[in-house]
Amino acid sequence: AAGGSGGRLSGGERQRVAVARAMLKDAPIVVLDEATAYVDPESEAAIERAVGALVAGKTLVVIAHRLSTVRDADKIVVVRDGRIEAEGTHDALMAGCPLYASMYNAHMESKDAA
Repeated sequence: AAGGSGGRLSGGERQRVAVARAMLKDAPIVVLDEATAYVDPESEAAIERAVGALVAGKTLVVIAHRLSTVRDADKIVVVRDGRIEAEGTHDALMAGCPLYASMYNAHMESKDAA
């Protein structure tokens, strides 16, 4: 059995519990900080499905380094050294923000290599 603090849960299990808590809270704004950072691809897909159900009709703020997790966002804000570098959709940033394009391409290359 898991301890009260979730100490025996895997990273993916802890993230699923966090998403479940957010769903139960039914808050109008949900903030996810690196929701899939330490999980395997199967858990990442499960978390993304759960988040999709969670955020219907809500405002979702996602802080992520895995850029594939924010690709379909209505608006992506690129922050460098604490300042907003650019903002827009994935396609707009790929075309108009060299920093975002290089980070996204590097992320996809590392994902393909895994």
